[in-house]
Amino acid sequence: MGIKSFQGRRTMTTVKPSEPILVSDYMTKNLITFKENQPIEDVIETLIKNRISGGPVVNSNNELIGIISEGDCMKQISESRYYNLPIDQNNTVQKAMVKEVETIDGNMNIFDAANKFLESKRRRFPIVENGKLVGQISQKDILKAALKMKGNSWK
Repeated sequence: MGIKSFQGRRTMTTVKPSEPILVSDYMTKNLITFKENQPIEDVIETLIKNRISGGPVVNSNNELIGIISEGDCMKQISESRYYNLPIDQNNTVQKAMVKEVETIDGNMNIFDAANKFLESKRRRFPIVENGKLVGQISQKDILKAALKMKGNSWK
């Protein structure tokens, strides 16, 4: 007597190609932004209140002109303490912000974006379209995307 298979009839399963998951699907669109003439103390208060580590600096036309982080603010505090002076009220975002800002394309695949984060050692990338700031993606957003895709194809 032969061996019987109890698996039942086998059918071909078709794997449908998954759509690439884009940065624009996971970027934050409602951003906390800063103005270049804002005092550093205001920035520090905003960062603490909103539990964020930095944010984009925009002009009146919502064009990205820089980015400011906790580290930039700490540098200002450190310099004022070095000279044993209170934080200068004239210390503005313009003096502390990084003006050379690396951006990322909203149409980039989320895995390519993850690789860009690893290569650059940045925490966030602004997304600019037609010269205007439209969003920002952070490392945490990439992690959220990966968790949502759990069980899906990693293509």
